[in-house]
Amino acid sequence: MTAGQARAYVSLMTDSAVHFDAVLHPHRSLSRRGFLIVMIAVGAISFVGGMAFLLMGAWPVFGFFGLDAALIYIAFRVNFREGRRYERVTLADDSLDVLQVAPGGGETRSTFPPYWTRILVDEEGCLVLRSHGKSMEVGRFLVEHEKESFREALDGALRKFRAPRFAG
Repeated sequence: MTAGQARAYVSLMTDSAVHFDAVLHPHRSLSRRGFLIVMIAVGAISFVGGMAFLLMGAWPVFGFFGLDAALIYIAFRVNFREGRRYERVTLADDSLDVLQVAPGGGETRSTFPPYWTRILVDEEGCLVLRSHGKSMEVGRFLVEHEKESFREALDGALRKFRAPRFAG
């Protein structure tokens, strides 16, 4: 899995305490600079179009052009806010920890026993961690191939962790 391909950044740690650490971020293709360029273009087009109608005597249309630009700005701001969401999945010697951080900063933490936890794909295509009657969806914002890549990476880390370790 590559970072650009999956937007799920996985690093297998060499430290014996942490065996797997992944941070999942939603994909956002528009940078802040791109947002500024788009908003300048939308604002300029709205202003020029509105001025044309204003000069023709249809002054109410000028306000609607401004309203369109404001709504586009608000939609992009909501999208950027959602982009602050992320999830961190960590497999350590004694637990599989999941931290989900909402756009507003609220956190949800769950801990699963690594020997008994399974990562499944449910009938709707969602990734679910399940153990002892407790379940939690992870990677809701990932697209199909990203979910599959993350599932394979975590499942591989869990299988490797569960494999018998023999002292030589």
